[in-house]
Amino acid sequence: MLLKRTSYKWIGLFVTFLLMFGFMCASVIFGYADTTWRTAIDSFTHYNGSNEHIIIQKVRIPRALIAAAVGASLAIAGVLMQTLTKNPLASPGIFGINAGAGFAVVVAMTIFSVHNMQSFNVLAFLGAALAAFSVFIIGSFGREGLTPMKLTLAGAAISAMFASFTQGLLVLDEALLDQVLFWLAGSVAGRNLETLISVIPYMTIAWLGAIFISGKMNIFAMGEDVAKGLGLNTGFIKIAIGVLVILLAGSSVAVAGPIGFVGIIVPHLARAIVGMDHRWVIPMAGVLGAILLLAADIAARYIVMPSEVPVGVMTAAIGTPFFIYIARRGFNAR
Repeated sequence: MLLKRTSYKWIGLFVTFLLMFGFMCASVIFGYADTTWRTAIDSFTHYNGSNEHIIIQKVRIPRALIAAAVGASLAIAGVLMQTLTKNPLASPGIFGINAGAGFAVVVAMTIFSVHNMQSFNVLAFLGAALAAFSVFIIGSFGREGLTPMKLTLAGAAISAMFASFTQGLLVLDEALLDQVLFWLAGSVAGRNLETLISVIPYMTIAWLGAIFISGKMNIFAMGEDVAKGLGLNTGFIKIAIGVLVILLAGSSVAVAGPIGFVGIIVPHLARAIVGMDHRWVIPMAGVLGAILLLAADIAARYIVMPSEVPVGVMTAAIGTPFFIYIARRGFNAR
């Protein structure tokens, strides 16, 4: 339901923020280990070193924070990419950016034996940048130039290429396969708070940057010719969006692996709630992205209990039907 008045938008954003906080609390409580709300509160007020308190403090809380941060980052990246490319299917996963970042991290682990989180961050950014540049170059070939369809096809090709390279490297190093496989499927399990701390500065800069340019993105969305006529520096906006997407996608992959479909689903939900104004779409998408990934992570704990399904599998299960719906609607509109 579209919220038209500014006061309603503020209320809607506040309600979704409360909902996000509720899902974060649920992520701390629910799982294979039996804990309660009282146990969670006691872990802060009367910490006694019990297994339950350790699980809450060392496992569940970092996991909830990471899921919220990654979900918000991927959703905002999706908004930026869809506006830049005029493509309703654009997202870091579909355009191969996640796959490029993941490939760079796997190269570091298999060939150079790098296991430092800060190094992962730098390499993930480089991999994301390489994939984005490759998609842009390939999508620009031909008489028609850069089109949404060509970008989607180029993204699929680049994603498949990096995925094949990644699998080939893992075949050569079977000892590392078990360690990397769960991460490659996209997971927020087994991460500690230090992992999040290493990437949160990049995410925060990108979140604030996206909000800062949100007003200019409204002008850019009118079309490049109109935007230039209104005095907007479209080249700067394109570069800024590209840098922000690389920061968001690269840091997300470094901490949680390549998680797909969040960047496709959430921007459409945000626009359905607050309209097309990016000053509202970006923060709403961030909160909704956090909610989606938190909900998917909670559900992933119960599918095959006592084992867990990687959260990337859950987002794929949710996102694939939505992807098909958006694709069909886009083609029918043509």
